[in-house]
Amino acid sequence: MPAYHLAQVNVARAKAEMDTDVMRGFMDQLDAMNQLADNADGFIWRMLGSGCDYTSIRPYTDPLVIMNVSLWRDVDSLKNYVYKTVHMDTIRARHAWFDKMNEIQLALWWVPAGHLPTAQEAKEKLELVRRFGATQEAFTFAQVFPAPG
Repeated sequence: MPAYHLAQVNVARAKAEMDTDVMRGFMDQLDAMNQLADNADGFIWRMLGSGCDYTSIRPYTDPLVIMNVSLWRDVDSLKNYVYKTVHMDTIRARHAWFDKMNEIQLALWWVPAGHLPTAQEAKEKLELVRRFGATQEAFTFAQVFPAPG
């Protein structure tokens, strides 16, 4: 078992609440995307909100900003899920459901195996990337740092 796992957070600002017609296309495919992740090589864990998905996790004052946090074996396994599966269709269609954000929306960081990140920890890592760019503490796909040790 590896000593570290890759944690990821991404945030998005929805165009409306999740139970509206505007968000129906996104919500209709969410279970399938979660199932795809669950079965992806290297997937370890996903933070769940009050339901069976992450859309109720709202750690920001803006109630339309949602957060997704997950753990992966390594960067390649996360990249494969994000960019080499039908998940890309969701990324391509994101502007139908989510507003463009002028800030970085993704952060990656290494956590000791067995550690489950909190929403607060994820917010802090995202803020580090926004303020300082990629560092060993938090980074993006554009500049990856190796696991400690």
